[in-house]
Amino acid sequence: MTLIIKNRAVVEDSFVVIRAAENGALPAVDALPAGKIIVPFALWKDHKDAIAASRAKDDLGVWLAPDDEPADLVADFGRLSVIAVDFPVFRDGRGFSIGRLLRERYDWTGELRAIGDVLRDQVAFHARCGFDAFAVRADKDIQDALNAFTEFTELYQGATNNPEPLFRRRAVLLAARGA
Repeated sequence: MTLIIKNRAVVEDSFVVIRAAENGALPAVDALPAGKIIVPFALWKDHKDAIAASRAKDDLGVWLAPDDEPADLVADFGRLSVIAVDFPVFRDGRGFSIGRLLRERYDWTGELRAIGDVLRDQVAFHARCGFDAFAVRADKDIQDALNAFTEFTELYQGATNNPEPLFRRRAVLLAARGA
């Protein structure tokens, strides 16, 4: 049983993330497992009609690598319930930009999941970029990762999850008090 954080709660993951083999080969479409899957964008690009025909929208997701272009997936939003963004190593922050682009520029409203080297230290920052699901690395304590959402009570900058910067929120509070 694999657990993920989804909407700030630990839940059982019903999806299987499909990865390339160690030699980089993608699996054949007819070899994909039954049930809910999240496939690599490279596989999706080449076989999207066959993959989409084999399962319902609620059973299908695509994951983007840091060098994939999110704009290339926009036309397929109606076929997917999950978009995952891979963070291959902790120090690779390109996925944060992909998350913001998907939410803010391309208006993705479905589940946006961080996968790969997802650690507690970045979970709150993922959320600020629009992620609402997190596959925390298997060797880390997922319950501890939930604490990341409550470590900072106020954040100065605006973000995807709260576009109002602190100085604007403060001005509204002061005006309401009559100050």
